[in-house]
Amino acid sequence: MSKPTVPMYDNYIGGRWMRAASGNTSENRNPANSDEVIGNFPDSSADDALAAIAAARSAYDSWRLVPAPKRAEILFKVAQIITERKEQFARDMTREMGKVLDETRGDVQEAIDMTYFLAAEGRRMYGQTTPSELPDKWAMSMRQSMGVCSIITPWNFPMAIPSWKIIPALVCGNTVVFKPSELTPLSALNFVRVLEEAGVPPGVVNMVTGGPIIGELFTTHRDISVVSFTGSTAVGRLVNQNAAPHFKKVHLEMGGKNCIMIMEDANLDLALEGCLWGGFGTSGQRCTAASRVIVHERVHDKFVEQFVARAKALRVGDGLDAGSQVGPSISEKQLAKVMSYVEIGQNENARVACGGHRLTDGNYARGHFHEPTIFADVTPEMRIAKEEIFGPVVSVLKCTSLDDAIEIGNNVDYGLSASLYTQDINRAFRAMREMYTGIFYVNAPTIGAEVHLPFGGTKATGNGHREAGTAALDVFSEWKSIYVDFSGKLQRAQIDNNPVALTP
Repeated sequence: MSKPTVPMYDNYIGGRWMRAASGNTSENRNPANSDEVIGNFPDSSADDALAAIAAARSAYDSWRLVPAPKRAEILFKVAQIITERKEQFARDMTREMGKVLDETRGDVQEAIDMTYFLAAEGRRMYGQTTPSELPDKWAMSMRQSMGVCSIITPWNFPMAIPSWKIIPALVCGNTVVFKPSELTPLSALNFVRVLEEAGVPPGVVNMVTGGPIIGELFTTHRDISVVSFTGSTAVGRLVNQNAAPHFKKVHLEMGGKNCIMIMEDANLDLALEGCLWGGFGTSGQRCTAASRVIVHERVHDKFVEQFVARAKALRVGDGLDAGSQVGPSISEKQLAKVMSYVEIGQNENARVACGGHRLTDGNYARGHFHEPTIFADVTPEMRIAKEEIFGPVVSVLKCTSLDDAIEIGNNVDYGLSASLYTQDINRAFRAMREMYTGIFYVNAPTIGAEVHLPFGGTKATGNGHREAGTAALDVFSEWKSIYVDFSGKLQRAQIDNNPVALTP
C-alpha cells in the first residue's frame, strides 16, 4: 500500500503563490498523532522575506488611497467566506494544533466576528471636529495609515489572532507582511487564501513561513512601520529591541500567569466549572489560562477535593474525537516544558493532587499528551505559582481574605487576566479596581474575551497597546490634526487670542 501524498504548500508574495527561494521545506505534523504529516511548508530565507516586504511596500501607495468603506467591503466578503468554510477550517486547525473541535470552531468564529466588527470601522473611522480658539478657523483630526505592518503570530489561536491584527491593519489602509508560527501554517494559509479570494489586491497581504530569520527581518527592516507580535515575553523583548533603532511602532502581546480568586461566599459549583474550563481549556495553552486558583481558607479543602475529582474525569484525546475534552500539547518541546515544571513543583514541595504524568499508552503513544495536573499546598513564592507553564497544570493557593487574594494575585510579573467568584457586589468592585490586569471577570473564568472590547495586559504581558475593539485602530493608524484658516490674515494661536468684547 503506497503512502498518501503529502501536500506541498507555498508562500504568498505579491499576489502569487510560490516556493521558498531556496526550495527548502519543513513538515507540519499532527500533535495528536506525529505519524501524520499534514503538509510541507516553505522553510523560507531572507530572500523570501525581502521579496514580501518589497511587494507590500509597492502595493501600499495604491491601497492607502482606496476609500476605507471600499476596503471594508472586501473584508466583509472575507468574513462571509470564512463563515461558509468554518467546519473545514476548524478541522484543519485541530489536526495541526490539537485543541478539541469545539474550541477550533470557536477560534474560527472569533476570526469571523473580528472581521465583521473591524470591517464596519471602514465607515466609522471617526476623527474630531472642534471649535478653534481663533475666528474664521476650522480645526479637525483624522486617522492616517502608516505603511507596511509586520504581523507575527503564535500557534495557539492560529486564525483568530491573525484576524485581530491583519483586519484592522487593512481597514486602516496599511499593507501587511505576515509570519505565522511554524507549528500552525495551514490555518494561516487558509486565512490568506480567503483574503485573496475576497479581492484583496496583490501585494497588500504577503505571507512567508519559516524560522527566526523571517522574524528578524520583519522587525528590523527600515520599510516596516508597525510590528505587531503575539508570543512569549522573552521573544517579545527581542522584537522590541529589534524595532527600536528605526522607531517603529511596536505592539506586544505576551505571557500571562492569570488567577481565579474564590471567596467563601462563592457559588462553588460555578467556580469549579470556571476553573476546569479556564485551567484545562486548550490544554492550558492560552495566554489567558487560569493557571492559578486562589481559594479562601474556609472553602479551600472542599474546593480542592471537588476540583481534583472533576479534573480526573476529564477525557484526554485527539481533538477530532467527539468525546475528547483536553487535547495534546502542541509539540514534543512544549510537552517537555510542561513535564519540567511538574518536576519543579514537586521539588518545591508542592503536592501533586492529581495528574503529573505524560500519557503514553495506546492511542496516546504517538501524540504529545499530558494528564490534567493540579498542584495543592502551593505558596506564592514557588516558581509554579509565578512562571508561565502553558500546559494543563493548575496551582491552588490558599488565602485568608479578599485583600490577601488580591495581593497574591498581583504578585507576578504578568498582568493579563484575573477573575473573582463571589456573591458580594462590594467585593467584586473592589477587586475590579485593585487587580492590575488588562482584563477582569466576575463569576466567570479568565478566558472568553469578546471582540468588541480591548484585549491586552499590563507589566510583562504587554507594552500598553490593545488588540480588538476600536482600540485596534490605534495600533495601525496615526492621528493627524488639521487646521484650516479662512480669515485671510495671519492669526497666531495662543498669542492673538484676545478677549471678545460683549455688548450690554
